[in-house]
Amino acid sequence: MVDRLAALLERFSVTAEVFHAGALCGINTLEGDGMGQFHLIQRGPMEVTHGRDSLQIEQPSLLLYPRPLRHRFSSDPRHGADLACANLHFLGGTQNPICAALPDVVCLPLEQLPGASPVLAVLFEEAFGQRCGRAALVSRLFEVVIVQLLRHLMESGQIRAGMLAGLGHPRLRNALVAIHQDPALDWSLASLAEAAGMSRTAFATTFRQILGITPGQYLQGWRVSLAQQALGAGRPLKVVAGEVGYGSEAALSRAFKAHSGLTPRAWKQRDATSVSAP
Repeated sequence: MVDRLAALLERFSVTAEVFHAGALCGINTLEGDGMGQFHLIQRGPMEVTHGRDSLQIEQPSLLLYPRPLRHRFSSDPRHGADLACANLHFLGGTQNPICAALPDVVCLPLEQLPGASPVLAVLFEEAFGQRCGRAALVSRLFEVVIVQLLRHLMESGQIRAGMLAGLGHPRLRNALVAIHQDPALDWSLASLAEAAGMSRTAFATTFRQILGITPGQYLQGWRVSLAQQALGAGRPLKVVAGEVGYGSEAALSRAFKAHSGLTPRAWKQRDATSVSAP
């Protein structure tokens, strides 16, 4: 089976930085600070509220907010709850395809995450201890759990629409991996359908039903995401255009604006402003 996560994580990484490990008592509100957050709850119970929605957590669970979302923890004021928390950095921010594909909130009992028990045991032991290198080690273990969670969400079919649902489909995933691995190829509906092992009609219909867009729109979005990443790193537009499958700067500029609403120049100016803002 092809590795459905390899190209995604290679090009659009997800990193974690632990910021809390231990007990929380009473009511605690987290703003997100412009980042996603990942919480591993070892002991509860606790209620988690975000907006008008709330979750009652009675057993060890994970709680993922891929995008900034204000949330409040409510636990017993005397006994509290034990958890480890990390901020998440998706390369490319909310435009990171993994970040964009995830729902606003993911809540899952830890026992339902296949293969995670040994990793979680080490993570909690280190998080609640005082050994040297603790923060660096726990942050890396958070990243391992994120990969395990992404794999589980794809394989379990819990996400029924979007990129992760497509990567979970037994045929569509082959076409998506082909796009991710070789974005500069001259992909057509026929060649993508062939990669998926489907007829063109069945492929186009199924693709739109599950991902909500056409194969051509997905290909354009993936190429533009790669171009944004390269331009943000200071690569020249002319070089980037060829690398992501466009024959000229003008062709990339047209696709870029059609997808993002901005020209590459305007996007770079906006990106530079957002990075330099306090």
